Amino acid sequence: MWRGPVLSEVEGAAPACREHPQSRGGNRARLAALSPTTRRRFLGQCAVTAAATWLRPGLAPASSAPGLHFPSEPRQRIAVASYPFREFIAGSDHKPGNPTIDLKDFAAHVVEKFRVNKIEPWTGHFPSADAKHDAKYLEQFRAAVERARAAIVNIAVDGEHSPYSPDRSEREQAVAFSKLWVDAAVALGSPSIRTNLPPAKNVKPDLDRTADSLLRVVERASAKNVVINLENDNPVSEDPFFLVKLIEKVNSPWLRALPDFCNTLAAKDADYAYRGIDAMFGHAYGISHVKSSETNSQGITVRVDMAKTFGFMKQHGYKGYCSMEWDDAGDPYAGTAGLIETTLQYLS
Repeated sequence: MWRGPVLSEVEGAAPACREHPQSRGGNRARLAALSPTTRRRFLGQCAVTAAATWLRPGLAPASSAPGLHFPSEPRQRIAVASYPFREFIAGSDHKPGNPTIDLKDFAAHVVEKFRVNKIEPWTGHFPSADAKHDAKYLEQFRAAVERARAAIVNIAVDGEHSPYSPDRSEREQAVAFSKLWVDAAVALGSPSIRTNLPPAKNVKPDLDRTADSLLRVVERASAKNVVINLENDNPVSEDPFFLVKLIEKVNSPWLRALPDFCNTLAAKDADYAYRGIDAMFGHAYGISHVKSSETNSQGITVRVDMAKTFGFMKQHGYKGYCSMEWDDAGDPYAGTAGLIETTLQYLS
């Protein structure tokens, strides 16, 4: 989970950055005349706008529903999450003695190691609270992904403020945090983010307050052609059936489910878990997390019935990406390679 400070939200649309060829000289002169701070801000806003154009060519302007075109070839539907490689990626979780990978180079690394050209970065792997929303870093990250001939298909966003807290100021921080990551998704060319729902202290999950908070996030996201996903992660506020009720209450095509194969299975009995993931796939759109096993907090390793779970995927006509998120003991490289092979078998 991201534990850095919450950034303040900046409202307002970026200025138009496109120009007619005959006006370029005048624009250069106006840019040169800007103060350094204003000029940097203008260029940063242009970088965000350009990223949306360059990296998301198949998307139309903001519309009433997302219109992503997913590949049909099995390997092209596979992505690799950065989270399992946290002991190798530069940051607080990096393990001394391991090679160090910068997040912006993760796409090239995945292409080399797995012959997969899609990634799902985790917010905990962005270098700092400043860098993850700095236009220059995002531009460098985007450029590195482009050089690798790869793409970001989702950003796994972890915040620390609950969207259903009785404290209004905490809910406001949760909304602002998710909105900022919507803007970062635009800059990086990601069609979606997964925002988390941290529990509120001493309060049960509240459907109405959570829906109200998420509706505000979805309003920003839909205007920018970014899908918001909810994952069955923590068993308190991200129970699969609670998420389904929440998605149905918000009732927007821009709010979807991200079914995780194993998280609920590690916390609940098998019948509950499989009914939950079945319900999640009924609301899924662009991203799911493939796992084959997980060891829970009691030290018990649970194993996924892959045939049953991929069966739910096919029954619901899911056409989106399958992100490999190895989350068990052992080598994440070997674990991810195994997940890829298994996934290819079921998608073929």
